[in-house]
Amino acid sequence: MDLSGDVSGVKNLNLAYRGRFAPSPTGKLHLGSLFTAVASYLRAKSRNGQWLLRIDDLDGTRARSESIDSILIDLEKMGLCWDESVYYQSQHLQDYERALNILRQRENIYPCICSRSDIQNLSTDGLKYPGTCRTKNISSSELQALRIQVPNVTIRFKDLLHGHFEQNLSLDIGDFVLRRRDGFYAYQLAVVVDDRLQHITEVVRGSDLLDNTPRQIWLQQLLGYTTPDYLHIPLLMKNNKNKISKSTSETLLDLNSPRQLAIKILRLLNQPISADLEEGTLEEIWREATLHFDINRLPQSPITIPS
Repeated sequence: MDLSGDVSGVKNLNLAYRGRFAPSPTGKLHLGSLFTAVASYLRAKSRNGQWLLRIDDLDGTRARSESIDSILIDLEKMGLCWDESVYYQSQHLQDYERALNILRQRENIYPCICSRSDIQNLSTDGLKYPGTCRTKNISSSELQALRIQVPNVTIRFKDLLHGHFEQNLSLDIGDFVLRRRDGFYAYQLAVVVDDRLQHITEVVRGSDLLDNTPRQIWLQQLLGYTTPDYLHIPLLMKNNKNKISKSTSETLLDLNSPRQLAIKILRLLNQPISADLEEGTLEEIWREATLHFDINRLPQSPITIPS
């Protein structure tokens, strides 16, 4: 198998479009997450496809049931209705373990006892894992993560907004974690399995995850999965250039006016809005937005939201 090939030509021509929105239930839905939700929803509906909802509740120490309820309610208030039952990561631990066992058979997974501070002290750039534990004989009694050893290969793909992107796994990333020291499965493994199980044909998500994609494509290749298309939309930023997050109170949603909020999101996405749409119902707004949704109009750079 050629793991260094360009997968930009890999298409799911025989599959109906299936997209998804995958929020983490660690707080309420905020402007940035709604921005992503709307983009993924409109992209799916403009392709006559299905839009699925996945709850990223893998980390039981951070996920909150009240946050899950709040996210579901807020999406419904915004008229964003998902097409299948909600997918909960916490219900698929056996699926992640099965994928991990397949990768174990390749004998390139090893235990690691390094903390974040260890990596920062040992790595030349403070980020890339230097392979410290590759050859260590680590006792099973020690608190350990599981890492996968990456080859010296370059993964290339074409993002639907940003174009050509490539990354050398060994030189740019280093061996990465598949299961954390606390026993939780890592995002890189879980998202690959989730997209496979939900038959996702295109991933629409924030551009902060663009450089995660080569790792996920490589895991897809190792596991024999089909690679979906990718569309990484711009992030919403505050005036201080920080990413909008759940901790920024000024981005909490005012769902007393879902129509006005929908129009605001469409403007941020740089989508066409007719004059009479300003007075339309929420259903009419989404119907027209679906008809005219154009990814070529999406900004490539981060969008600053005034305070």
